[in-house]
Amino acid sequence: MSEKNSKPLIPNSPKSKPSTVSDTNTKKNRRNRFFSAIRHAPPQGSKELDQILDLYWGGSERRITGLTLRIIAVNAIALVILMLGVLYLGQSQNNLIEAKLETFQAEIELVSAAISEGAVIEVPTKPASILDAPGTQKQLDKDQATKMMRRMSKTMNKRIRLFANDGSLLADSHQLTGPGGVIQIVDLEPVDHSLYSIQIIKDVTTFIISFLPDRRILPRYPEIEITTAKQSSDAQNALNGRVSLSAWANKENRIILSAAAPIIIENEIMGGVLLTRLAKDIEEGIIDVWWDILRVFLGTLLVTILLSIYLSGAIARPLKRLARAAERIRSGHLSGDEIPDLSYRHDEIGELSIVLKDMTQALWQRMDSIERFAADVAHELKNPLTSLKSAVETAAIVKKKSDHEKLMNIIKHDAERLDRLITDISNASRLDTELSREAYEPTDIRKILHNLLDIYQNPLDRQKPFTKDHVTVNLPQDDINIILDIQADDEDLNVYGIEVRLSQVFQNLLNNALSFSKPHSNIKIQASVRLNAIVITIEDEGRGIPENKLESIFERFYSERPDHEDYGRHSGLGLSICKQIIDAHSGRIFAENRKDLSGSILGAKFTVILTRA
Repeated sequence: MSEKNSKPLIPNSPKSKPSTVSDTNTKKNRRNRFFSAIRHAPPQGSKELDQILDLYWGGSERRITGLTLRIIAVNAIALVILMLGVLYLGQSQNNLIEAKLETFQAEIELVSAAISEGAVIEVPTKPASILDAPGTQKQLDKDQATKMMRRMSKTMNKRIRLFANDGSLLADSHQLTGPGGVIQIVDLEPVDHSLYSIQIIKDVTTFIISFLPDRRILPRYPEIEITTAKQSSDAQNALNGRVSLSAWANKENRIILSAAAPIIIENEIMGGVLLTRLAKDIEEGIIDVWWDILRVFLGTLLVTILLSIYLSGAIARPLKRLARAAERIRSGHLSGDEIPDLSYRHDEIGELSIVLKDMTQALWQRMDSIERFAADVAHELKNPLTSLKSAVETAAIVKKKSDHEKLMNIIKHDAERLDRLITDISNASRLDTELSREAYEPTDIRKILHNLLDIYQNPLDRQKPFTKDHVTVNLPQDDINIILDIQADDEDLNVYGIEVRLSQVFQNLLNNALSFSKPHSNIKIQASVRLNAIVITIEDEGRGIPENKLESIFERFYSERPDHEDYGRHSGLGLSICKQIIDAHSGRIFAENRKDLSGSILGAKFTVILTRA
């Protein structure tokens, strides 16, 4: 039994006993403890959840994106409204029961007061002795009480039972007693003229309400016919001087409300009255609320469908545009500039358009680069081949042995030049592929520079690798000093890169500086940290670089060699390969001339800038 309250009308009545307390608060406390335990429970499997989120949303850098939020929002609106409606439906049932029980309390007190005033008669009592005068005693008039109960039952549409103070049933508004026996009055359900679909919705509503988390769990109503007060806990409370209010559920899960109150005459409990009825209005109120929720849900569902159609178009149409543009590029009918620009969307599709545009432009640039490279290769190979052809033709007609030997030397030189060109061209053509395949790892620039100087050290003097930041190595054949100066104060000089390729860059730059350096001169290699970058410079004391060639020297097959060097010994790809490697590491390389105060050139200076790891 679930009782709203149970209070005594006679504070000092010796028959009163503690009321049966409602279990609603106990259930709420258990529920609060449960949710509190969930909130404070340690996170189980958070690592696995992160892995799932990384897999679904493409990594932890940007799990929830604009497009994801749109899809979640559109699909969650109807679900959230339905969930809130269901929770409200459960609370609405509780509120309706509470309100009806409060009304029941007023009604049962009114019925009790009416019977106490209008259905009481005085009957004579026998005196205790001959000397005593005859007295009177008040008691309930069963016939009068029955008439009053029937009128009130018809007006209030409730069943009223009257019990004597010994617990026996005196009267029942739904029973007619006469010479022919007892006639039971049964309330018939009104004829339901609603559609079959409405009845289905009512059944669905009842089924859903049975699973609501906040709904009150009602006790089962006793199905036996009540003939004594012992068969009703409410009637027992009434005979004990308490007002009792309860809500029940019958075997069909219909809500039944009951209320009982004592009949008190001159501070004495003469009996009790029990009021019961089927709570049809509560069920109808819940159905009305359910209809409101259903209407809001259907409206929201309609909006969700329309928004889903809009999102489908907003996603599918631009993707189709991008797919058609990509297909036309594949077939050679479009250039990279004609990829649709959807960057204004600020979502994944916008990012896809940007990436496709950049990728296509990079593809066209690579194709242009391949075409230029092929033209440059053809031009560079044509020069020694022309020289070789001329020497061969001339050798067939010369008579002097000295001229013939000279022509043979030219042929040999051109053949060696062709061999170097083909080797360098092969290496340069494979460089892009190798740079894209090799793994970029933390690489120590300090270690690379130490190893670089160790190459030029006298093998007999090599005992252990360099560890100092200030090292000088002398090349005795030309008396050239290579000076390493690392200005980092024990800071890490790490970059993400390919150690072998970065070593190749610095070795090419150092070899280039050696080829232009005069005897008894210095080459200075300096490394320093500037903000989040590592700056490496290589300075020589050679003749410098023509001012109009400071950028051209990094082009393929450009060659600006010293006067004392034989023509054709270099292919002109060294600095071009250096720039290609540094660009692949997202760095920067440039050349400049060192000058004194008067503007005279003191030598060349190459600068490499890389981002710290």
